[in-house]
Amino acid sequence: MRHFLMACGVFAVLGAALAQSTSRTDALGALASPVPEERARAVIALAGTGRMSDVPALLERLRDERPAVRGLAEQAIWAIWSRSDDPEVDGLFARGVAEMESQELAPAIATFTRIIELKPEFAEGWNKRATLYFLAGEYERSLADCDEVIRRNPYHFGVLAGYGQIYLHLDQHDKALEYFRRALAINPNLAGVRSMVDALERRQRGGGRMI
Repeated sequence: MRHFLMACGVFAVLGAALAQSTSRTDALGALASPVPEERARAVIALAGTGRMSDVPALLERLRDERPAVRGLAEQAIWAIWSRSDDPEVDGLFARGVAEMESQELAPAIATFTRIIELKPEFAEGWNKRATLYFLAGEYERSLADCDEVIRRNPYHFGVLAGYGQIYLHLDQHDKALEYFRRALAINPNLAGVRSMVDALERRQRGGGRMI
């Protein structure tokens, strides 16, 4: 998780820099360019300036013919999801992420709880706390926070995969498979999730066990 979060932070900075020379409107238009390099530049620009309303257009790039564009699109989506557009909340979010990286579960839970109190409509605050509750083994609380995420962000493939992980730990394999499939329906590039789907489907057929 640490390297992923660091990569997202760097990517958002690059997006903000590129956005200075590319307007958000132009970037949205360039997502459909026949030139892969232009699509990639558009995705990177939207990482810096994109809004939640732009995410559906970026989700289409998760099926781009070029793997590099698909990977950039996923990072851009996470960058947009991680912005609250509130300086106080964004500062707390950065602190909470640092606490997560340091495996300070209790302080991180407190930080994201404060974020939720300040801006309950910010779905990623709920998602991070759901992750922390999962890491702490508090699965029911994690599921409750996942429900809050999906109410606010129905495209959140990360939380759908999170549901799957929780249900695996609860030995509810049919539910786990359902949510893993839902995550892949939105983002087909989740290799770990696809492996879990394959393993669960083999188990359903009686041809293997979970790995």
